Amino acid sequence: MASNAILFITLALFNFICITFAFDPRPLQDFCVANPTGNATCKDPKTVTADDFFLSGLDRPRSFNPYGVARAIANPTTVPGFNTQGLTFTRVEFVLNGYVPPHIHPRASEVIYVAEGMVEVGFVTTYPDYKYYSKVLNEGDVFIFPVGLVHTVRNVARGKTVTLAALNSQNPGFIFIPDNVFAAKPAINSNYLAGAFKLLEFTVKVLQTKPWFMFL
Repeated sequence: MASNAILFITLALFNFICITFAFDPRPLQDFCVANPTGNATCKDPKTVTADDFFLSGLDRPRSFNPYGVARAIANPTTVPGFNTQGLTFTRVEFVLNGYVPPHIHPRASEVIYVAEGMVEVGFVTTYPDYKYYSKVLNEGDVFIFPVGLVHTVRNVARGKTVTLAALNSQNPGFIFIPDNVFAAKPAINSNYLAGAFKLLEFTVKVLQTKPWFMFL
């Protein structure tokens, strides 16, 4: 009986440790404003101002990429005060029929809020089910993408759509499935990809020559 209790406690502690390391560490001070010199130290608190925690103009129009998406982001790069807070915040504007390719955030869950327009969102569970949970979101709606799962976002409004999203990591990671596979340098073996995706090798080679680009 005692051995069972010890085993249970050990497993519980192991699970707690795994959860702890799954997300950004908790800060050990009030804040650690990113140092403008680019080194790993915090900015001297005596020189910190309110502007270190502030960003203006997230609503201003950005240039649209070929997917019909314009993205503005608040993270430690654009707001030094975000450093060590475990957060990223984005505003994404979609033109008619704009979309974000299937992608993954390996280190963060994501909450999306529709500020204007309408989007269809969804995520796919892991092996063996591959179940696709999808939902059309209208203005004022919220949806969450669980950490590490492939998810999709596309504009289904008759005009533009604007979404806001928060991720619980200052470096959530962005893995865009098409880009990662077909734009890899050096290229992944085309015969291998043809078998994996059940495509003709010629089709794979054509995809590997497409002008893939950084979504961000």
